[in-house]
Amino acid sequence: MPEPVRAAHFVRSFERGLAVIRAFDAEHRVRTLSEVARTCDLTRAAARRLLLTLVDLGYVHQDGRTFRLTPRVLELGYSYLSSFSLPQIAEPHLEQLVERTGESSSLCVLDGDDVVYVARVPARRIMTAAITVGTRFPAHVTSVGRVILAHLPDEELELRLARVELRPLTARTIVSAKALRAELDRVRRQGYALVDQELEEGLRSIAAPVRDRGGEVVAAVNIPVHVSRNSLASVRRDLLPHLLEAVAGIETDLGPATGRGRAASPGTGTRR
Repeated sequence: MPEPVRAAHFVRSFERGLAVIRAFDAEHRVRTLSEVARTCDLTRAAARRLLLTLVDLGYVHQDGRTFRLTPRVLELGYSYLSSFSLPQIAEPHLEQLVERTGESSSLCVLDGDDVVYVARVPARRIMTAAITVGTRFPAHVTSVGRVILAHLPDEELELRLARVELRPLTARTIVSAKALRAELDRVRRQGYALVDQELEEGLRSIAAPVRDRGGEVVAAVNIPVHVSRNSLASVRRDLLPHLLEAVAGIETDLGPATGRGRAASPGTGTRR
């Protein structure tokens, strides 16, 4: 894929520094210099300078030949969360939703081509999925992502679909742009998204949009379930009403919507 054209103000070294931070994740908590260089497509010399700068700033810890992030990186995300009231408003509603359904629930927002979890209440089970605040997934294969994408203006949606790589994560993943557009149209009309084992085998997820005071879709709430516990019919019958009730509560606490984008119930949404 060709490298995007950057504006004159763009600071490439800053972009590379952020890429180094993102090179560490749940599966790669500790990395060597060579691994960081390879992951970020950097020379070893450039990766070394960036890593040592992050060590000096306290964001990365060096232990011999390996590096890992320090808790200080949480400051970067906290600046966003502390200025964003939606997660705090949503959390009690997510807790009530989990209490009623016995299933986990999360609030997600769109960030680039991904959705990011900004609030989460897990179900009380011995084993739960390793998803936390800050987890990211490709938007087009998730229920929360599809709900948000479905309410984007047509022009913006087309730009996103033109650049996203529709890779098959499972045998059920939609990999056709035409089929994905048709699915997003259906999501917009019905007012919720139900994704069946497209992100991960055995996982179903249903999501509904959250609108701000102006009626714009700014986030989505989901309920993920295992196929062994819930059929598609039972997800719609037993979980969707509780999901919509929780979303309505969040929107009420956000304040009255005045824009034409707000839908009172599934099936009444319009794309701008």
